[in-house]
Amino acid sequence: METNTRTRLLPAPTMVDLEGVRTATWLLGPPEGRTEGRSTGRDVVLCHGTPWSARVWADVATALAPDRRVLLWDMPGYGRSEIGPQVPVDLATQMDRLRRLLDELGIERPHVVAHDIGGAVALGAHLLHGRDLASLMLWDPVVLEPWGSPFFRLVAEHADVFTALPPRLHRALVREYISGAAGGEAGAPLDAAVLEQLVEPWTTPEGIPGFYRQIAALTPAHTRPVARSLGAVRCPVAIGWGEEDPWIPVEQADRLAAALPGRPTPRLLPGVGHLAPLEAPRAVAEAVRQWLARPESSAGPESHVQPRG
Repeated sequence: METNTRTRLLPAPTMVDLEGVRTATWLLGPPEGRTEGRSTGRDVVLCHGTPWSARVWADVATALAPDRRVLLWDMPGYGRSEIGPQVPVDLATQMDRLRRLLDELGIERPHVVAHDIGGAVALGAHLLHGRDLASLMLWDPVVLEPWGSPFFRLVAEHADVFTALPPRLHRALVREYISGAAGGEAGAPLDAAVLEQLVEPWTTPEGIPGFYRQIAALTPAHTRPVARSLGAVRCPVAIGWGEEDPWIPVEQADRLAAALPGRPTPRLLPGVGHLAPLEAPRAVAEAVRQWLARPESSAGPESHVQPRG
């Protein structure tokens, strides 16, 4: 298994106002002089999940940026975007926000690569809000039920109790929760510096209640319309999965593939858990590059990933 020892940071974000909500964005791209000829349909948008931020895609985005324009964003309620009780963080709202963000930035028919609940957000923007995509690559997405660990459901039911935890206990809980997503029992732990970068946004005065607020707002009621509409996806789709994902069983990959047009063959990353973009960034970046090189195929990338046997 690839071990991530890098701690690459993103530069300061550009804040975009989405109907009064400050949204952190990053637009990376080729050096000056290499942007000529870039056409609609070459842009790549990376969508994170929970309880992460755009940080999970930093290494992959940097690997893609020499050849393509790459957009990352922190969904409101996460990372460096606005966090607070006034900011809706349910999936239905995030789906529409992605549509509005692409409209605001003038990005047409991008390739979207999405992880965890980012998969539901990207599919919802496409299927429920009519956003055309050039292609879609889903990594360990939250779409099909059941989703949400017992801990996740416990927090959702008692968010007010967990919010009252002393800050040191809260930090320890968030650190253990995030680190538990990586590698499964056989996998390597996340690099300590990377783990702290993921934990830090949830330890501020706004972030502590925000952590429990976003869990409480996430419900399968908002993924069911997406799941029912999977057969109507209008772009090529690839599926990637960490073979040792402890949060979303790899068996869901086959179920998801069966519901999509073309029945794309799931590709697995052996020894990798739920956080493939962080646990195996080189393999994920290579898989994305190969997918973008032939998006007309819905079979997905071949290199560094193995088909489910």
